[in-house]
Amino acid sequence: MQCSYYDAGLCRSCTLLEQPYPDQLADKDARSRSLLDDPTIAWLPPVASAPSGYRNKAKMVVGGTVDAPTLGILDGRGRGVDLRGCALCTPGIQAAMPALAAFVTLAGLAPYDVPARSGELKYVLVTEAPNGELMLRFVLRSEASIPVIRANLDALHRALPRVAVVTANLLPEHKAVVEGDREVVLTTRDTLTMTLGGIDLHLRPQSFFQTNTDIAERLYAQAREWADEIGPRSVWDLYCGVGGFALHLAAPGRSVIGVEASVEAIESARRSAGDLGLTEVRFESGDATRFAMSAGDAPDLVVVNPPRRGIGAELAGHFERSGPRHIVYSSCNPVSLAKDLAMMPSYAVRRARVLDMFPQTLHLEVITLLERR
Repeated sequence: MQCSYYDAGLCRSCTLLEQPYPDQLADKDARSRSLLDDPTIAWLPPVASAPSGYRNKAKMVVGGTVDAPTLGILDGRGRGVDLRGCALCTPGIQAAMPALAAFVTLAGLAPYDVPARSGELKYVLVTEAPNGELMLRFVLRSEASIPVIRANLDALHRALPRVAVVTANLLPEHKAVVEGDREVVLTTRDTLTMTLGGIDLHLRPQSFFQTNTDIAERLYAQAREWADEIGPRSVWDLYCGVGGFALHLAAPGRSVIGVEASVEAIESARRSAGDLGLTEVRFESGDATRFAMSAGDAPDLVVVNPPRRGIGAELAGHFERSGPRHIVYSSCNPVSLAKDLAMMPSYAVRRARVLDMFPQTLHLEVITLLERR
């Protein structure tokens, strides 16, 4: 993939850009196999992504001035570097960037100056659904700019008819985070519909969703294929997010429980289950480890899709002592996956597969099927 920003030294986030994509994929597969280090694992062929245009969410730092805003990153001195043409983003997100920059000027939204700690607009977060609809989130220093955004929503919709959800996120603190806790919805709709595998997942502003829509669909399909082979009567989906795994694993006569710390994500998952009429699928808000350790008998199958740190010693130890027959472990960090597996020697990795969720970078997703020995 050719990138003028990379060539000019403006952005070096894509650390593998100079490596041919087939070699990137092969190296990720080899690295994952080496970390798990078990010749008995049946490795499926790695799943390739489109090398560019795959990111369904852009997190753009707003810099520059009201009349000449930048959307991208900050340089070492806190000045805006414009990356609105980033080729990793979906074509729909790329196409929306000029209109978003123009809206910053139209609404008079002063970009936040990090060194001076002045200004209002810190980030613009854009998510594109498979049907082309967009969610826009303006991360603001205070409520002062909300009225002017409301007043110009019609102009925003004229410029970007595909915008379905607009929110203001409030981040008053001066700290290195992307968003604050408070979200103000400015449109009638408050969710973006992400349709994967024929299932509508309702994405709320602060809910996690996989970055690569096509690979996420393949990921859920792989888990469903393994589950259907196993035929569990009961399933837990821990760290379930908006319910991607749980809803794809639902089947007649199969009880599924999804657990997630985010209340917003659980609300989305419940809505999806209701839309589908799934009476044997339910979702609970809470800590995954606490749920597993207090729930009593283990189910036939547990699905875990934890953050990069992995499931950790406490949950791994619980599974080792009293866990289910099978675990599907989907990991965005094979290093923490290997550490967790080392704490569960009673489980053997029967199958594994690398899915390239993040081309041009070292990051990846690996899904494994574990079986108690």
